Amino acid sequence: MKAVFTSIVMFFYALPVLANPACAVCTVAIGAGLDVARRFGVADSVVGLWAGALLALLGYWTLKFMDSRKWHFWGRDVFVMLLSVAMIGFVYLGVVDYNPVSVCGVFVMDPVLFGTVCGAIIFILTSKLYQWMKKKNNGHAHFPFEKVVLPVVVLALVSWLFNSCF
Repeated sequence: MKAVFTSIVMFFYALPVLANPACAVCTVAIGAGLDVARRFGVADSVVGLWAGALLALLGYWTLKFMDSRKWHFWGRDVFVMLLSVAMIGFVYLGVVDYNPVSVCGVFVMDPVLFGTVCGAIIFILTSKLYQWMKKKNNGHAHFPFEKVVLPVVVLALVSWLFNSCF
């Protein structure tokens, strides 16, 4: 039994790392935030916000994997990102009931779905903002783990806003 466990550990130790460690920290932070929010009974729009950010992150990881395999085709980035965020639809198959409500008096949408779309957009925009800031700073981050801190802080602020609005 000990030999099997040692073999498994050695196998995973020998595999190359495909993801950026800062992205791994970001994934853990978003996943933990989602779990904590659901456990404390936070508004569904806030839970959807973090779920959307997590799905956008998974889309970025998929694109990184496709780059390592040199899988390129027309519209790949948009297609993969839309497909990854659209995975929230599986939640509605049995876990969450579609319950539309008025969002800011403008349109009617389910809070989880609204939060998911907002979370994905926020995560994508903060990632683009980080790349722009890094480019302006000669290719270096302003402080350690800036890539993680920026989206998490923005998501936390929007979560506070959503929790007070919904």
